[in-house]
Amino acid sequence: MLKLLGFPASNYYNMVKMALMEKGAEYEDVRVYSGSSDEFLAKSAMGKVPALETSQGSLSETSVILDYIEDTVEGPSFYPADPYERARARELVKFSELYLELPARRCFGEAFFGTGPVSQEVKDSVRPVIEKGCAAIKRRGSFSPYLAGNEITYADMVFLHSFPMAQGVAKIVFDWDLFEDLPEAAALLELLNERPTVKTIVADTAEGMKAFRKNYGMKD
Repeated sequence: MLKLLGFPASNYYNMVKMALMEKGAEYEDVRVYSGSSDEFLAKSAMGKVPALETSQGSLSETSVILDYIEDTVEGPSFYPADPYERARARELVKFSELYLELPARRCFGEAFFGTGPVSQEVKDSVRPVIEKGCAAIKRRGSFSPYLAGNEITYADMVFLHSFPMAQGVAKIVFDWDLFEDLPEAAALLELLNERPTVKTIVADTAEGMKAFRKNYGMKD
């Protein structure tokens, strides 16, 4: 049986969890926080979550795991069959990952964890990347009604767990509403949040955040 290593407060963990749930896959949820122990590094070479244990060994990096799930787990496909359209969906995955979530992550401490303000230098480097990311998704996304077309894909699963994090950073750190840059996101997020898998993940995340804060000695 597949084993998903991570914790529900991680948006990357939740991307993979959503994919497994949408596939109807059987898997074991193994609670692991990021770390540098030899045991964990043997499963996730960069010490990050999530990691996926398979019968052949472990995998890390969310987009890699999603591709593995698509290739090996029975159930509905979450990439288009046409090679070009499949590549376009993967392109949208990368836009959300590299140009929304990743730059926003540099400000997570200030926005979500109360660790104090980030430097102006960081802010000056983060905002332009997110602006370009929103513009790229606006240009390439179809929003008809899903990001890559009329069927849900992994692009939606990654966007669902990336855009709200970037929006939170934008609002708290920059006093900036990302929905003004990407108004199409509102209807897409509303649609995705109606899915039973997402409702389960949202509830699990609320509890997972409490455990995450306790694990790292943070105040609620």
